[in-house]
Amino acid sequence: MNLTELARQSELSKSYLSAIEAGEVPRPSGESLYALARPLGVTMSDLLGRKLLTAKQPKPSASLREFAAEHGLLTADIRMLAAIQFRGDPPKTKERWAMIYSAIRQSEWMDQDRP
Repeated sequence: MNLTELARQSELSKSYLSAIEAGEVPRPSGESLYALARPLGVTMSDLLGRKLLTAKQPKPSASLREFAAEHGLLTADIRMLAAIQFRGDPPKTKERWAMIYSAIRQSEWMDQDRP
């Protein structure tokens, strides 16, 4: 991608991008880094040469593991459910997990494109 195209896609000026590239902008703003990362297909951490910090994934509770095993849930679904809290805590029973998972599955049609 050339500088003109990057400027167009990032909505940053070519002169500003040239200054960043030449090291004349010691600390580009977070907004500028985000604007650059998107068209380049990288993360802001990649642009900074740093490790991406991510939130720790919660471990599935015993009741969620039991529910997941009984229903053959995919790993991605288990991770998604493990992050759910109900009144400040994860659901306690596999029946509660079943209700939550069912509600999520029944609402999938809302995410699909409509004609």
